[in-house]
Amino acid sequence: MKKSRFSEAQIVGVLKEVELGAKVVETCRKHGISEPTYYKWKSQFAGMTVSHLSQLRQL
Repeated sequence: MKKSRFSEAQIVGVLKEVELGAKVVETCRKHGISEPTYYKWKSQFAGMTVSHLSQLRQL
């Protein structure tokens, strides 16, 4: 499987940016990702914070 060029913390940051009111299209363009990628990340990481991710890795 191909390794993502974004870390999990960066992905959560992109999702938070949209939660705070930025438009999805503009955010995707800014970070160089496609809209389907954004929605895939949203389904996987919705509601998570960086601390949640570190807890998941420890398990």
